Amino acid sequence: MSDPELRSYASIIDQADDYVEPEILPLPLDAWHRAHGARMVEFAGYEMPIQYEGIMAEHAWTRDSAGLFDVSHMGQLVFSGEGVAHALETVLPGDIAGLGEGKMRYSLLLAQDGGILDDLMATRLPDDQPSPFSAAEVEPEAYDPLHPSPTASGSFYVVVNGATKYDDISYLIEHLPDDVTINILEDQALLAVQGPKAVDAVARIVPGVDALVFMTAGAFHWNDVPLWISRSGYTGEDGVEISLPAEHAVAFADALLALAEIKPIGLGARDSLRLEAGLPLYGHDLDPEITPVMADLGFALSKRRREAADFPGAERILTQREHGPATKRVGLIVEGRQPAREGAEVIDDTGATIGRLTSGGFAPTLGKPIAMAYVPLALAAPGTRIEIAQRGKVHTATVTAMPFIPHRYVRAGAK
Repeated sequence: MSDPELRSYASIIDQADDYVEPEILPLPLDAWHRAHGARMVEFAGYEMPIQYEGIMAEHAWTRDSAGLFDVSHMGQLVFSGEGVAHALETVLPGDIAGLGEGKMRYSLLLAQDGGILDDLMATRLPDDQPSPFSAAEVEPEAYDPLHPSPTASGSFYVVVNGATKYDDISYLIEHLPDDVTINILEDQALLAVQGPKAVDAVARIVPGVDALVFMTAGAFHWNDVPLWISRSGYTGEDGVEISLPAEHAVAFADALLALAEIKPIGLGARDSLRLEAGLPLYGHDLDPEITPVMADLGFALSKRRREAADFPGAERILTQREHGPATKRVGLIVEGRQPAREGAEVIDDTGATIGRLTSGGFAPTLGKPIAMAYVPLALAAPGTRIEIAQRGKVHTATVTAMPFIPHRYVRAGAK
């Protein structure tokens, strides 16, 4: 890949404007990445791999087999204490109290006006077991991820975005009651294995992980190392996310890479994969000016919470849900071969700016450029043709339903 091409891909990893780190930190696998030929770039305060063999090849490998992603820059938090589920519902619009053991939920950290401060994954940890984030002995067979206990007590494991994690923690400390304890799992690495062959491959070294289904999680062991494994994915493919002590990350990554199906994948392919899956990236497609309805993330507003209207910005968000927002996130298929990039303007027939692109690039699986944009609600219906101004040129695009590539998650009852 040439330097100009790499610079265009590097635009996908710009940090959120308000994120400041005092120094660039290494990941637990920093030396491992370099030894495997990674080209490293700065992202969210860390040196991270953008590519190994090349973005196109890594993208295709993940779609066909299984890719190993290092996402240890993400923030891993555990919330516990009296009334912790209710406390989390004061800042999240999802049904957190209704989560059963080992069940996950995508949610949004909301500002008081309903703007999105971050998107995250929340999981209720099993009751009556030692912490899965310690060396204490946990028997995986004692926990059945397909039949969890439906109780609202206990602790919650929450994964937040790396570029916003310190701002998130400050906001949560300010807005949650003193009875809630927040533990920051600074000594945990986080790896993801994604692709149609991911789970079967991982199950050969972590028996029982294939019992998980989409949006469930459980405690496992590998060579006496405690693992907390969830089954979801940011690529649209089936896969697992594995939290483990950072001191064991290199050995475990080596064990994963010894499996024929798995290769290391960098940030470049991670972005093209998530774009094809129609999944937003915080700091690009989501920010504090955007509400869940504008972002087309209404599924994150649970029915119980909508009826109670008891989450931050509820009046504004529910009004938008009923009457429609002024602008909405949509998917675009761009005509021609030239990708439209973040920051390009959506224009009307007079040339006036009426929207903006927030993500864009070439979709290797589709063989054509795609993008996400915020456009006026009147232009948000699939099939609508719009024009995009970029670097003095005008491109034509068509609004299309997302995801661009169908998701291949393995859900309960589908196995």
